[in-house]
Amino acid sequence: MVTNTPAARPVNPRFSSGPCAKPPTWSLDHLSDAALGRSHRAAIGKDKLKAAIEGTREVLGIPADYRIGIVPASDTGAFEMAMWNLLGARPVDMVAWESFGAGWVTDVVKQLKIEAKVHTAEYGDIVDMAALDYHHDVCFTWNGTTSGVRMPSGEAIPEKRAGLTLCDATSAAFAQALPWDKLDVTTFSWQKVMGGEAAHGMLVLSPRAVDRLESYTPPWPLPKIFRLTKGGKLIEGIFTGATINTPSMLAVEDYLFALTWAREIGGLPALMARADANAQAIFDFIAATPWIENLAVDPATRSNTSVCLKFNDSRISDGAGFAKAVAKRLESEGIALDIGAYRDAPPGLRIWCGATVERSDIEAMLPWLSRAFEAEIAAQATAA
Repeated sequence: MVTNTPAARPVNPRFSSGPCAKPPTWSLDHLSDAALGRSHRAAIGKDKLKAAIEGTREVLGIPADYRIGIVPASDTGAFEMAMWNLLGARPVDMVAWESFGAGWVTDVVKQLKIEAKVHTAEYGDIVDMAALDYHHDVCFTWNGTTSGVRMPSGEAIPEKRAGLTLCDATSAAFAQALPWDKLDVTTFSWQKVMGGEAAHGMLVLSPRAVDRLESYTPPWPLPKIFRLTKGGKLIEGIFTGATINTPSMLAVEDYLFALTWAREIGGLPALMARADANAQAIFDFIAATPWIENLAVDPATRSNTSVCLKFNDSRISDGAGFAKAVAKRLESEGIALDIGAYRDAPPGLRIWCGATVERSDIEAMLPWLSRAFEAEIAAQATAA
């Protein structure tokens, strides 16, 4: 039996895992000061790009001796740039427990053809990070966006290590505590926790990563858009606002607003608390609901941003079809947009709980999820 229509509806039904919902106070008016029609190399453009870099440092608490650069092609471009510039000097341990980590494995093994030891885990589980060889370079995601499984901490990474750690942190930055002393290369994009626009990536380099760049030349050619050094020295301009290619000054302004919003609500602790509260609303729902569970097996590794769910009711005959039908029903009713599981992930739902989402919207959406589940169970029974 399908329950009655819930009284409340989410004010903002956007629960996409990227690009994600805008900050609650966002409006187009906040972009009126964008340096449109101006060169990003003019003083106004450089100042705004530098403000984006230094605002990132301030909100995330990135050490003063780490370089931060704005690079093309979102988090993907940033991580590819890091791999192509830094890897090859020593063997690599590649780590994957979801689709994006698996993509980095493919690039290293099949494209760069570097000697690599590959460590994998199924969706819902995580690799034993303590079992890796940190005399090697190590590439991993901090938060698996498509599996909802995250690193519980950086405790397994030794402070003293011969290799570099390359961390894809795109759905973790601004929502989870990142131990900068354990991370030599960190990448993310504006479009996740900060609700920014796509196409721009952030590249954070430790002094150890800079030393590698200036002492090692990879054996493969590097396209211009990937080059971080010139004449054996770091191109410092990239890390002060002189971007490799032309950035969107409209997107930069949008990110600057998000950084201002983050400061106004209390900085990184407030961002993390908002994400935690959003995810907890779903965890509480799961605990009280027998037909759904978290894809992440270990509670310590459950993401507070990309919360991935799976249905576990014995009446469901076609898991993929059922999950798609539930997501479609919620979208058609204007309750939840873009919450289907990632195409390579197990059938289910993926609900973004990052800091720009309001807990009240999560709470308003969940009764509709129950109603959609009941409606699809009834439809399946009728069809049978």
